[in-house]
Amino acid sequence: MQELGRMIKKLCSKLFSRIVITGVLILIQAAWFWSLFTSLSSYAHWLNPLMIALSVIMCAVLIRQDSTAPEFKISWMVLFMIMPVQGGLLYLLWGDKRPAFRLRKKLDWAYDRIRPLRRTDPAAQAMLEQANPRAGRTAAYLRDFAAYPVYSGTNVKFYASGEAVFPDLLEALESAQESILLEFFIISKGKMWDAVHDVLRRKAAQGVDVRMIYDDVGCATGLPAQYWKTLQVEGIQAVPFNPFVPLLNLVMNSRDHRKIVVVDGKTAFTGGFNLADEYINQKERFGYWCDTGVRLQGPAAWSFATIFLELWASQRPDDPGLDAYREEQPFPAEEPTIGLVQPYSDSPVDDENVSKNVYLDLITQAQETLWITTPYLILDNATMTALRLAAKRGVDVRIYTPGIPDKKMVYQLTCSYFEPLIRSGVKIYTFTPGFLHAKTWLVDGRIAVVGSINLDYRSLYLHFECAALLYGCAALADVGEFMMQLEKQSHLVELKECRTSAPGLMVSALLRLLAPLC
Repeated sequence: MQELGRMIKKLCSKLFSRIVITGVLILIQAAWFWSLFTSLSSYAHWLNPLMIALSVIMCAVLIRQDSTAPEFKISWMVLFMIMPVQGGLLYLLWGDKRPAFRLRKKLDWAYDRIRPLRRTDPAAQAMLEQANPRAGRTAAYLRDFAAYPVYSGTNVKFYASGEAVFPDLLEALESAQESILLEFFIISKGKMWDAVHDVLRRKAAQGVDVRMIYDDVGCATGLPAQYWKTLQVEGIQAVPFNPFVPLLNLVMNSRDHRKIVVVDGKTAFTGGFNLADEYINQKERFGYWCDTGVRLQGPAAWSFATIFLELWASQRPDDPGLDAYREEQPFPAEEPTIGLVQPYSDSPVDDENVSKNVYLDLITQAQETLWITTPYLILDNATMTALRLAAKRGVDVRIYTPGIPDKKMVYQLTCSYFEPLIRSGVKIYTFTPGFLHAKTWLVDGRIAVVGSINLDYRSLYLHFECAALLYGCAALADVGEFMMQLEKQSHLVELKECRTSAPGLMVSALLRLLAPLC
């Protein structure tokens, strides 16, 4: 009887969970919109020409948008062809990939307020341009068009798994004297979050300024609704980014996918890991969970602090505590450092696709090797062409993807790109033991990227992201060793395994057509 009671309680908790209720409400709204469209057919004699005219106007607007990827344009134009009457209205409601005007305005104001706090290091830029002129131009792009300078004097440690970063993360949090800043897409109660939460509570009680941003959608299944109020009582200042409202609303599409921890403005962590047990393999979901991270100790860490503070200021513009954060004076590294570090972030607010442009730039400058790990491989034409061309000109291009996917439909879409890449000479590997969640690049053994940025439409166009560019750092050897060990546990995909039949190609084409609309 007790067992039956537990089963009923568990079933009720699932049926009345935030996700299920939200899904039902959205389906009701979708049904209402469909009913509205069909009921308007009785007015077709005068309404149809008006709606078709709107579709033509929206199509023209779409064509004129230079910053919009061709894949987005094609997908919407196909929709205009299929639904000439409703297509224009649908695009007017959900076609713009940038966040709603109100959110854009708050973010623009926050950027103007916080970016002056980000110090520059002209000597580091000059050093990079002298040692590697081509990489120097990459750094100059991020400095001039995204306001992210490159830094010297920063120690870098690379982590080849989430369980490797976890103890160092706790140690850094325990050492906090002034401030702790955290920003994550997913937080879920369990061993990892409970340990972090315990440190945050104690540090807040000691007078340390503890602030946290968590994505409200990413944490919907892992944290209770309005969890920020619980944290607030404990002295932890918290903001749920872009709180989820069960409405068919475009702004809900823009999520905070970043992973950032900054302690005292001097130590920073980033990577692919979130604060949930699967990331440290205390909970198995899709076999072994493979992730990476990086720790920065030195001036570059402050740049991650400003990335956090920009988003915080946009959500809490009247927070008087922000005045305590000012440009810190550079401090010497504990040990002599090798190489340079350039933290950067990206957002859907502006027209500068920073993440995509950095990736494209790294592809085009690769001379010998280009090794990439990504959980999702959903490419636009520019990135696909660049990868294939790199392989054709003799670059050893290797892409490592999951062997056990977390989303089967997305994985089918990922596999649809294997065949053209392999035909061009790109080597595709699938990580046999489980799910590869790492977002790490290694170019010619001289440049690496470690961060939150997937190689898909959502990361490159819709999400708030971050990463660290590493130039000539000693940690690059560890990145290379990680990828070599990864390859030993991976399967090399052969052309005969790809979907090359006529029905298979049709499925791939349909998936690619829908991908930009998701």
